[in-house]
Parts: sequence; C-alpha cells; structure tokens
Amino acid sequence: MLLLIQGGRVVDPARSIDADLDILIENGKIAWLGQHLEAEDAQMVDASGLVVAPGLVDMHVHLREPGFEAKETVATGCAAAARGGVTTLVAMPNTRPATDCPEIVKLVQSKAAPTGVNVLPAGAVTVGQRGQVLTDFDSLRAAGVPALTDDGVPIQNQALLRQAMLRAKERNLPLLDHCEDRDMVQNYALNEGKASQTLGLPGRPAIAEELQIMRDVMLAEETGAHVHICHISTAKGVEIVRQAKVRGVRVTCETCPQYFTLTEEEVLCQGALARVNPPLRTQADVDAIRAGLADGTIDAIVTDHAPHTAEEKARPLPDAPSGMVGLETSLALALTELYHTGLLPMSRVLALMTSSPAALLGLNKGTLGEGCDADLVLFDPNQEWTIDKNQFASKGRNTPFHGRTVRGRVKYTISRGIIIYQEG
Repeated sequence: MLLLIQGGRVVDPARSIDADLDILIENGKIAWLGQHLEAEDAQMVDASGLVVAPGLVDMHVHLREPGFEAKETVATGCAAAARGGVTTLVAMPNTRPATDCPEIVKLVQSKAAPTGVNVLPAGAVTVGQRGQVLTDFDSLRAAGVPALTDDGVPIQNQALLRQAMLRAKERNLPLLDHCEDRDMVQNYALNEGKASQTLGLPGRPAIAEELQIMRDVMLAEETGAHVHICHISTAKGVEIVRQAKVRGVRVTCETCPQYFTLTEEEVLCQGALARVNPPLRTQADVDAIRAGLADGTIDAIVTDHAPHTAEEKARPLPDAPSGMVGLETSLALALTELYHTGLLPMSRVLALMTSSPAALLGLNKGTLGEGCDADLVLFDPNQEWTIDKNQFASKGRNTPFHGRTVRGRVKYTISRGIIIYQEG
C-alpha cells in the first residue's frame, strides 16, 4: 500500500529537517523524502499549507480502562489521541486492577490494537500502587512496558524507592515519579497561595513538590538511575532539575500545557474544572516553566490526560477529583502559547512533543527517517478555532480551556501509514 503526501512543510526535529518536501509511505514505513515525488497507484494527500511532522508522543496519559470505563475507555481515549495528532502514548497504571503484572499490560494492548494508536502501558513500581512491595520488573519489561511509575500515589518510603531505582537501572527502565509529599498535600484542592486564602481552603504548597524533586535527584545521583519528574509545575523545581543536569545527573522532566498557560486564579473562575495535581501555581511559576522549555531544562510536553465524569467534576471543589483532559488540545495550546508568541521555534515545540519523549523512553518513534514507522501528524499551524468540549472524542469534558480561541488545527493523523483521523 502506497501513500504519498505532497506539498507540505516537513518538520522533523530529530533529523534537523525543516523544508518543503513530499513523503512516500510504503507498507506502513517511510520510504522516501524528496521534492516532486510521484508514485503510481498511491493514495494522495495534499498537504499544501500544512506542517507535516512526526506523530506526537505523549508519555503521560490516563486511559482509565480497566476499572473506570465511565470516565474513559481505551477506545475513546485513543480516538481523542488521534484527533489531537498523538500516535504513541504511555498509559498510566492507576487502573483497577493496577497495571502491575503482564496480564493487565496485555489487556490494555489488546484493547488498543484496533485503534491504530500505539499504546504503551507503563508498569506500576509497587504491587497495587500501594508503596509496599516492588512489582516484578523483569516480567513487566518482557511484556513491553517502556517505564515504571506509581504516578498519582508517589512512593513515600525512601528505602523502597532507592531499591526500585537500582532495579530499574539494571533493566534500563526509566522511573517516572509524581513528586508531592503526601503528608503536606493531603487531598487539598489547589495551590497554597492567594487563591486558597481567598477561598479559605488549605492548599498544596510548592515545597511539597520541590522537596520530592530534590529527593529524587539525590537518589538518581547516588544510584545512577534514570529518574523522570512528572508534570513539573514550580519555579524552584525547574531550577533543581536545571542544576542537576549541569552535574550530569540522569534526570529528565516533563510539563503540561496547563502549567505554562494557567495560574491558580483559574480555580476562582472555573472551580473544579481547574483542579489538578500538582495544582496550578503562580505567574512566576508559569514564567519559569516557559523558561525551562526554552533553555532545554524541560524535556517533554505531555497532557496528563485525566478524564472524569461530569457528575464527579460537579462536586464542590474540595470533594471533586483532580485532573483535566488534554489529548485533543495539547498541540494547539503549545503552538498558541509557545510558537505564536515567539518563545520557541516550531522545531523546538515539536521536539518537545515527538523526538525528545521518544528518545528518553528509548522508543524508535518521533522521527520521519526512511524505514521508520510512518506515524505523522499534518496540521495547519495558523488556523484559528475555538475549543469546544462538546465536540471531544474523549468521554471526558473536564477542561478549563472550553471556549478558548487557539491557533493550530490537526487535519490528518497517520499511524503506520494508515489515516486514523481526518478532519471532517
């Protein structure tokens, strides 16, 4: 099967390509990049006026299945991914049962196979994500997990975490850590700051995140393990990682559109729709996240796509669950806030969402090199549109970005040479 994409601006950060090129795809692989390509019997895609880039790699997604299908299923989550240009995603293990054994890994993989989206379940670090007994890293690795994490229930036992890092290093698996001190944050709903004072509610202090980032950095430095800090949100957290990288520590980190776009004041306007862990912070933190994206301290932009039901999010702020959806809006928000503002060039924005996360996970994804899987996103970088949660493919409607005008519209998503999403 042949697919010929003609007339687009090809941007492949992994290969430092930014040029008007055609792409020929054969049997699901990139066969050729060049100008004025022709191929008999090929399906044609006119990419005039569009950017043609590697499919997005989102290394932090909650698909909810098994166990929480009212919030999302693998099928609906993958449909949302395709609409957002995401062709590869890492599914977090906080399902029921947790992804702590090969059987659950294989279940999620089987559910994802018909969607065309490459879903890689992350393995839990501890059995049931209870922070007490380590899982069988060898069997999880053999089942295909790209990383290990207990995600939303970060390990508080430092001896156990050190042991996990040593074992993960031996198996060349990164350990992804949600950094918040459980005793400090409790189940509080928002940042400790002006908004929490206005509402008269206890908050999650920035130091709760920063202390655990420092702990993880020190353990990574001592063990030599690759530790990846999830959804970094504070200025001091960014600086801790920046200094660690200077020393050569194997630490990487990610952030999400909400952390370079919104502040804690959003909770005063939108209530539980703006409740997320870690919480939205201050403008100074937003500025520091943007600086970290610009100077290379932050390695990836992810969504932390976390769907909840409308009934759950309608509860009072202290009682509602944390999280927001993001698969269908992440590229547009990144382009709007980072590229169209002049903060980052197109290649850097795309690297943060393609080649960089693929590289730190050791995946052969995120590039358009000949012989690679033909995973691509085609988008109009300038088209304005208004985010409408009612048009989402995801079951989740819990977004604080509903009604926001953005620039950058996905037109096609292609996975292994098959068009899995086409606008309209």
